[in-house]
Amino acid sequence: MSGLRIEGMAFLTAVLTGMILVCGYTCIRKFRRVITHSSVMIAIEDGLYWLITSIYVFLQIFRTSNGSIRWYFVAGVVIGCGIFWKLSRMLSWILRKSAEKEEEKLEKTIEFNDEKR
Repeated sequence: MSGLRIEGMAFLTAVLTGMILVCGYTCIRKFRRVITHSSVMIAIEDGLYWLITSIYVFLQIFRTSNGSIRWYFVAGVVIGCGIFWKLSRMLSWILRKSAEKEEEKLEKTIEFNDEKR
């Protein structure tokens, strides 16, 4: 493979890596909303997340560019983080709006049934 193609694949790998990092932390945040945590547990979870994240990013850098930190890899991780964050915000907004519409329909149905009685 040509050098440019290899670097392009490394960049796409970096974008995917960034998306995976944000997805992982988003899952942790959602888990914290479901089950309340003490400050100590949050600190432990964050520490484990960053430890695992650093190992994962190191392995990705090592695999894609033989351990050399390339600017495009760092940029790709940041861009991937931004893409996932924006997509998750959009999806959350869409789900919230559709839930509100369904709630309005349900309220109208309940009101209609109450009026019939």
